[in-house]
Amino acid sequence: MKPIPNSIAAQAGELAEWRQDFHRHPELGYAEHRTAAKVAERLTALGFDGVETGIGGTGVLGVLHGRAGSGGAAIMLRADMDALPIDEVTGLPHASTNPGTMHACGHDGHTTMLLGAAKHLAETRNFDGTVYFCFQPAEEGGGGAKAMLDDGLFKRYRPRAVYGMHNWPGMPVGQFAVKDGPVLAAASAFTITITGSGSHAARPHDARDPIVAGAQLVSALQTVVSRVIDPLQPAVLSVTQFHAGSAYNVIPDQAVLMGTTRCFDDSVQQQLIDEMDRLCAQIGAAMRVQIVIVRDAVPYPPTINDPAEADFAESVMRETFGDANVVRGHPPTMAGEDFSFFAREVPGCYVMIGNGDSAPLHNAAYDFNDDAAPLGVAYWARLVERALPRQTTSG
Repeated sequence: MKPIPNSIAAQAGELAEWRQDFHRHPELGYAEHRTAAKVAERLTALGFDGVETGIGGTGVLGVLHGRAGSGGAAIMLRADMDALPIDEVTGLPHASTNPGTMHACGHDGHTTMLLGAAKHLAETRNFDGTVYFCFQPAEEGGGGAKAMLDDGLFKRYRPRAVYGMHNWPGMPVGQFAVKDGPVLAAASAFTITITGSGSHAARPHDARDPIVAGAQLVSALQTVVSRVIDPLQPAVLSVTQFHAGSAYNVIPDQAVLMGTTRCFDDSVQQQLIDEMDRLCAQIGAAMRVQIVIVRDAVPYPPTINDPAEADFAESVMRETFGDANVVRGHPPTMAGEDFSFFAREVPGCYVMIGNGDSAPLHNAAYDFNDDAAPLGVAYWARLVERALPRQTTSG
């Protein structure tokens, strides 16, 4: 692998300290008060040209101008800050001190890498134009990107392009991956409440059994992807919870199903919605129970990389780390990401950085690999320098 700049390599110890501090103090979506305060404090200390807090709840936006001042083009770099409601089992010295909450997806590392890039670029300012450093809340299902947009983020700070990065367990540290087109899926959770009427289990004819209706509905939902969606269109519909009853001899009044849908196309997402609504209505009528489906208030659209921006990101990676460390065409994943809201407003590119042989994402044994942090900083820094090159004048 090509060597990264010495000034960035020298940050390794400091980056590890920052990252492990964030890891010790994880915060759930829209509650990232300590994290956001630390980010804003560091951006201010670095001499940023502007720092705005409280965007979309707890979001932070830092503004850094190049050597020529505030004129020229602008781009945005984005990192997420929130943790997950998981009890950590790593046993590491920097393990979570907040019971029931941990950074199991590496957002502590994402925040650290963007802060490292902020430090390097604030010191060098080897670019012309403006960089917006976006530290976003509530990626894990809370729709923090949309909340920031709804709060006027792109009205006050309008970039020509937006870039994101996520660590990837199983990919060696030092490797990067990028693809154009669909990268992450549209994701939406649902809750289905089935209300019938209960009775003694010995008198089922007196009941309108929500469990039987729920069982039929679960079976019917499995035909949506297999018999309704075009088999050439990837889609997932998973029922992951079924709650009903409290005693062996009681037919309950109510049952609750929960689950998620995933796909890569807006029209497929609408098909999933329409077909689920139809099945709920018809099975409810057939079984003489009431079935109500409620979906996420903020369903995530698919994350689609702009082809030109993917080409550009790939060229930056190859220049910075060498051809052998860049994978083009990384397989898309059915995980969701609300970076998609940003990438729908302006051209965007979301890339993967190797996290080595770590536990999987969203696993209680996961930890971000600190060896990856300087590499992420180097990618961000070179991307900015290439996207906003210095303008030279001849004498």
